[in-house]
Amino acid sequence: MGTGERLNSPAFRRLLAGQTVSSFGDWMGTLALMYLVLELSGSTTAVGGVLVLRLLPSALGAPLAARVVTRWRRRSVMMTSDLVRAGMAFALPVVPSLWWVYAWAFAIEVVGLMFLPARDAAVPVIVAGRRGTPDRGTLQLANGITMATSYGMIPVGAGAFGALLFLSDVLGWTGHGRFVAVFWLDAVTYLVSFVAVRGLPDLGPRRGERRPAGGAVRPGAGLLAALRMPVMAAVLPAVAVVSLGLGSLFSVGIPFVRDVLRAGPVGFGALVALFGVGALLGLLAARRYGRRDLIGQVRVATAAQGLVVIAMGALASPAWAYPGAVLFGAAATGALVGAITHLQENLDGAARTLGLTAFHAVLRCGLATAALVAGAADDLLARTRPPPFGISPAGLVLIVSGAVVCCGTLLIRRPAGRDRPVAPTGRTV
Repeated sequence: MGTGERLNSPAFRRLLAGQTVSSFGDWMGTLALMYLVLELSGSTTAVGGVLVLRLLPSALGAPLAARVVTRWRRRSVMMTSDLVRAGMAFALPVVPSLWWVYAWAFAIEVVGLMFLPARDAAVPVIVAGRRGTPDRGTLQLANGITMATSYGMIPVGAGAFGALLFLSDVLGWTGHGRFVAVFWLDAVTYLVSFVAVRGLPDLGPRRGERRPAGGAVRPGAGLLAALRMPVMAAVLPAVAVVSLGLGSLFSVGIPFVRDVLRAGPVGFGALVALFGVGALLGLLAARRYGRRDLIGQVRVATAAQGLVVIAMGALASPAWAYPGAVLFGAAATGALVGAITHLQENLDGAARTLGLTAFHAVLRCGLATAALVAGAADDLLARTRPPPFGISPAGLVLIVSGAVVCCGTLLIRRPAGRDRPVAPTGRTV
């Protein structure tokens, strides 16, 4: 069975369809959450608290998620997570109170932290076909496509949210009631994902699954067990520094475009679109280069991301910012897809699911932390007159963030005896 045939299998198509619909609802619900908080509080600081909701589940909920995903079968984890999140999304807008909204938003994030590693651990099982183990190129492409179903829905979800707000204005709806329909539609998308996952075959882990040395864990093991696995040493530092670059650019992106590039929302939208183009190019490059050396791919892509961020902050010109967005998207995608594929190849059974739980916890925690720190640094530097070194606050934050990312590549090391370079045919060399 060839690559195209395995990726066109009914099971993989079902997974992608469910994830595409669910991601559409997620992004639509994220925007609705920010506007609802602003509606209830009238405070932009409270809106910033939405970022904290992205941080706390990773810091507090990851240990719980790690124990759940190693005790249950992957399909059961995914189905239960979808049902629970559907109920939570339905309940979130019912009471127009800030604490109520925050509590349910936090709970949804915790449950999401259980769904994602179960999904990523299932991808190799789905695309393996009768061979039992997918080749590296197929696995990287499958991971990239799965990731694209999430981030590719950002503009679609944003557009749908805007259309629903416009319709509510036409109908004369006011107050927090305008957002009820959005969250309830988000709940329906979780149910669509549930139906899609329910139709999948058994996703394991099965008795007798391969558990490589240093990767075996007992059912119910905690997050510390994942951090002790040798294969995680090469991945988690890379994920942490990549999330630093992503979070920093996310946090200061709007002021950078507005104050430095002198562009408006259209300019920012163009940068986001070019980031998506770069992500596609990064996926294609990863599939070609990563066949030979996954850890080398992760290291090179991470360093490239840092250099691009430094250049964007230092040059501060549209002539570089727009092609820089393409390179940034390519580098970030190459690093993250390489890291996920490394874990999937070197872990199996409960160890694979536990390792991917740690992956998503570090990624989301790093994104939120970097966004908060970069935003606070930008606000602090904005009060300094004249600007330090004559560089804009947003530009200086990007330069420092990129430098930290580059330095962080020194922490990425190859585990002994693992992820050896392979030939394009998939044979170890």
